[in-house]
Amino acid sequence: MTQNWVAVGALNDIPRRGARCVEYGETTIAVFRTADDRVFALEDRCPHKGGPLSQGIVHDGCVTCPLHNWVISLESGQAQGADDGSTAAFAVKVEGDMVLLALGEGR
Repeated sequence: MTQNWVAVGALNDIPRRGARCVEYGETTIAVFRTADDRVFALEDRCPHKGGPLSQGIVHDGCVTCPLHNWVISLESGQAQGADDGSTAAFAVKVEGDMVLLALGEGR
């Protein structure tokens, strides 16, 4: 399957160690930027109680949910440590200064 890459904004629109959200149908996707400018995308929903991951703290390749401190891998969406569960991860890349998100088929 081929990727359907969609431009979702400029890299500089996302604060370092922060996130911006985009809507895709009924799904909210949080696009994260690390301190070293790596970019990741996860469904904006913690697997524990549905907390908004986009409002969490980004650190060490993870985001900590603001509701109950679950730590989620930005790369895989998998809960870390003793916690169990995952949220959907989306392919994302940067071309020039634009952030592109893989949506639809081939994600």
